[in-house]
Amino acid sequence: MIAFDNVAYSYGGGELLSEVSLRLTPGSFHFLTGPSGSGKSTFLKLCYGELLPTVGTVTIFDREVHGLDRDEVARMRRRIGVVHQDCRFLDHLPLATNVTLPLTVTGRESNTQDLSDLMAWVGLSQLADALPPSLSGGERQRAAVARAIITSPDVLLADEPTGNLDWEMSLRLLKLLVELNRMGTTILIATHDLNLIRSAKQQVAARVLRISNRRIQLAGADL
Repeated sequence: MIAFDNVAYSYGGGELLSEVSLRLTPGSFHFLTGPSGSGKSTFLKLCYGELLPTVGTVTIFDREVHGLDRDEVARMRRRIGVVHQDCRFLDHLPLATNVTLPLTVTGRESNTQDLSDLMAWVGLSQLADALPPSLSGGERQRAAVARAIITSPDVLLADEPTGNLDWEMSLRLLKLLVELNRMGTTILIATHDLNLIRSAKQQVAARVLRISNRRIQLAGADL
């Protein structure tokens, strides 16, 4: 589904990631850990073609990213949902409209019932008409997940989705992601929260990737 073959990425004259070779298979659940500044966000951007590798190849849905034109990249990204760390919304638009924006920009119409079901699934039915500035941190994160999966993506990438949440809300968000994975979506979460990883491993067969010395390795059972 997403494969890295001897990938390196350099930034500002220095190598941030090096000799990365791995594969995210359909239906898998992965966590990505590592110190701040180690390259977690960069790795996620390589996973959806926002960045291109300096060395090596990244293959997404059996297509090498280097060989894709702009339209092909856009089509590829429709199959990947992304939850960004900063959770930005258009503050003048109601929450439901923000959630359906990925459909709007690709020229697709939203189904009223599907949207209603999705808002209920993330626990935001009563806030469909609310403006983003009125939302709590947990509500914004759940709205970001809803927006990322409105297109029914094959893969969901989340960058520190619980970074600003309390433990109870973190577990609630994790439950949504586990349920999504059980429905067949491949999940990759970048996080520094080892307690979140431990909790997830009690619910799903999650694998843990760790960035250390610019390389990504499969973490052992010490988590």
